[in-house]
Amino acid sequence: MSNSLSAPTQGIMTPVHLLAGFLGTGKTTTLLQLLAQRPTTEKWAVIVNEFGEIGIDGVVLQQQDIEVREISGGCLCCTTGPQLPVTVTRLLRDYEPDRLFIETSGLAHLATLVDQLKRPPLGNALAMQAVITLVDVRQFFDSQYRDHPVYRDQIQIADVLVASKTDLASPEQLSAFEQEAAAMFPPKQAILNIQHGHLGAEVLTMHTASPAPSRYRPKLPSADNDISSCGWRFPAQQRFDTDRVARLFDQLPHLVTGLWRAKAVLYVHQQRLWFNWSAGQWGVESVAWRGESRFELICRQAQDFSDLEAALYACLVTDY
Repeated sequence: MSNSLSAPTQGIMTPVHLLAGFLGTGKTTTLLQLLAQRPTTEKWAVIVNEFGEIGIDGVVLQQQDIEVREISGGCLCCTTGPQLPVTVTRLLRDYEPDRLFIETSGLAHLATLVDQLKRPPLGNALAMQAVITLVDVRQFFDSQYRDHPVYRDQIQIADVLVASKTDLASPEQLSAFEQEAAAMFPPKQAILNIQHGHLGAEVLTMHTASPAPSRYRPKLPSADNDISSCGWRFPAQQRFDTDRVARLFDQLPHLVTGLWRAKAVLYVHQQRLWFNWSAGQWGVESVAWRGESRFELICRQAQDFSDLEAALYACLVTDY
């Protein structure tokens, strides 16, 4: 492993890496790939923030030698109050990491969060590194994403813009994205393309060019206006039927109006599987988690989830 990953000399300040991106851009998958590149001489820690009340990403990120803390039930930038400074302070005090990663909610106002991390008291303990924003190129040209103020904020504040899931985008979409990204002002430090979350650790050597907190920022509308989330928990020993779960994820757009995102960690066929639904497609991976099963979704409006709940409970294996 190259020495270039050694923690920057910042006195007692801990380098902090902000990993952002709208719903479904692959932040957790990318963070897992970055964590796999940790030098054995360093201690790394993660704070993961989720919009919904039931944390899924923190469960997936649980692994040996990486300390993970969760902040759920809103975005760090607006609704969690003192949770971020309290969580960071305790993590730095109790674990003393050489490097800290913060995976933001897909609905986070990045500019507000960057300001919070730079100003005291957090700014006295953290050395802000390059802000990394993931972009699903297919979303980039979809007006329902592109016109969302949070989506625009996340792209504007990024130091490094990463086109994710490029294997699912057309060559024309990718070329148009690269041209538009290269013309942005202020210019990005880097514009990268990745597949399956494979982001090189050299991105961790980049520093932020984001403006200081004193700069005026127009107030953006709350991210959770007209956005709803709902989640379910199940005992760790409760099993789910493989075929029924697959049919459920196929049917999700018909069961939930205006579905943005759905994810779950379920006990299926003697293993725990991580399910991800985004932009009309879903995938599955195995995870090390051995706790309770969880299912959560985010959609554009409050609604009756009784049909979805019935379909979810129909996936249960009753003889466990």
